[in-house]
Amino acid sequence: MIFRARHLLGIEHLSPQEIVTVLDLADRYVDLNRRTVKQSDTLAGMTQINMFFENSTRTQASFELAGKRMGADVMNMAVAQSSVKKGETLIDTALTLNAMHPDLLVVRHPSSGAVNLLASKVNCAVLNAGDGRHEHPTQALLDALTIRRAKGRIQRLTVAICGDIAHSRVARSNLILLGKMENRIRLIAPPTLMPSGVQEFGCELYDDMRKGLEGADVVMMLRLQKERMDGGFIPSEREYYHRFGLDAEKLSHAKPDAIVMHPGPMNRGVEIDGELADDINRSVIQEQVEMGVAVRMACMDLLARNLRADRGKRAAEVMV
Repeated sequence: MIFRARHLLGIEHLSPQEIVTVLDLADRYVDLNRRTVKQSDTLAGMTQINMFFENSTRTQASFELAGKRMGADVMNMAVAQSSVKKGETLIDTALTLNAMHPDLLVVRHPSSGAVNLLASKVNCAVLNAGDGRHEHPTQALLDALTIRRAKGRIQRLTVAICGDIAHSRVARSNLILLGKMENRIRLIAPPTLMPSGVQEFGCELYDDMRKGLEGADVVMMLRLQKERMDGGFIPSEREYYHRFGLDAEKLSHAKPDAIVMHPGPMNRGVEIDGELADDINRSVIQEQVEMGVAVRMACMDLLARNLRADRGKRAAEVMV
């Protein structure tokens, strides 16, 4: 197994071999999670702190469940009631947490780069659960696992990413991962929701859903992130759905066996037709949720191994 990272801050610093290592281990955790007894002792004796500065349902629950299934002591820090709300700086928060000697720190933050700053101030392994518009690495990894299990591979596929690309850290992490794995990536969005500098990723750009979906193996829809919008990015939700919402007619332009994905939470009737989202023959949205727990278990397992190895090495050096 090749996985050298001390933290998981983004996909950018992972090699294709490290990505495959995560996916292969996650496959084993899928099997564990489907058993009657789902517990392991992989993280026994270790402490995991989940610190979410932004609201989250799926990601926080997924990380909490992952840690508990592997035997970690899991603490969810209530940021809304924490000293952060009293004016404590992020660095002071990091130093306070570090004094508690956690082993794994899972962080979601509205500011891009905040998780990297925290990682530079603590002695434990840090996992980025989403920072601003920067990255959401475990989402990209669980998407990759979902695709690989549905398609039998994660290379040389045509993947269409559609919707609010400008505000999406999910899109950015997926762009990086899918690019590393030699896929053909198409971005489909109105010009107002296409980020500047996107050409550097080597994607094909479309503002027409039907043309963009032509021959696609994977259709990945994105949530309209209205909380990050400060202006008129779309004329109306009704008009947006008419042009960029996924329905059966638009999907008919993709390959007959194309799969439909969405990171959630979904705005039904805005980004995707509700019946299509629930179509077990095309939609893998529920599989994405299942894969999320397994991928986060794999990531924490691999980081914990590296953390133990580092601590063992330092202890040996002290004895010498």
